[in-house]
Amino acid sequence: MQDLSVALVQSAPIWEDTEATLSHIQKTINQVRAGTHLIVLPEMFPTGFSMHPEKLAQAMDGRVVAWIKARARETGADITGSCIVGERDAYYNRLLWAKPDGRLFWYDKRHLFRYAGEEKVYAAGQARLLVTCHGWRIRPFVCYDLRFPVWTRNLNLHYDAAVFVANWPQRRAPHWKALLTARAIENQCYMAGVNRVGDDGNGYYHSGDSRIVDPLGCVIADLSDEEGIVYGTFSARVLEDYREKFPAWMDADTKLVIEPPER
Repeated sequence: MQDLSVALVQSAPIWEDTEATLSHIQKTINQVRAGTHLIVLPEMFPTGFSMHPEKLAQAMDGRVVAWIKARARETGADITGSCIVGERDAYYNRLLWAKPDGRLFWYDKRHLFRYAGEEKVYAAGQARLLVTCHGWRIRPFVCYDLRFPVWTRNLNLHYDAAVFVANWPQRRAPHWKALLTARAIENQCYMAGVNRVGDDGNGYYHSGDSRIVDPLGCVIADLSDEEGIVYGTFSARVLEDYREKFPAWMDADTKLVIEPPER
């Protein structure tokens, strides 16, 4: 397993305007350093976090899927981020993962944000996704999933890094920062969290705070309150040495839910 070069694209989508936003993001992607292995975009990167899928939903053979596959082919990097997808009479907050060779994987957001009524508009996903990128086993999640450690648990070191794509408002930024660090420590893996920045169409401000956290819980790269690219490297040596020297993973509970005995 080689070191993995990662670029987090912290962007401000043009509210509910897919074409304008794709053009805007493409200009940023064109600036990503050569040799980057993985490019990560925010949650609902073409539109912002919208509750209007009836006018914004994409098909799996539609514009956004074709766009992300084209960018992966052009850059030679894996590219991921979520968008609104309509399928089988339902709408999904779907994370797309495009590879340079044309392969496409996806993950539907499992935990829908009840505070915003997301569960009334979108269908919840039922399965996790594991993608390999240059030898790294990576598990992607979407925004609110970050609050649920059972769903993200890394039993038996099944993955080496996790990616969270988000539209996380500034007023809950302390939770975003703390939970990314907690997930890295408890799962003994790298965490990459990319968030949007700026005001959305509902008047909520997002401070970004995209960051990369190493397995020891140290923030190795971050960016707040502006559009830009956060670069970081997942170090194979750091990951392997830490897991070997501090093998807490070997003492993890094997059941996801443990019921205490009655007294």
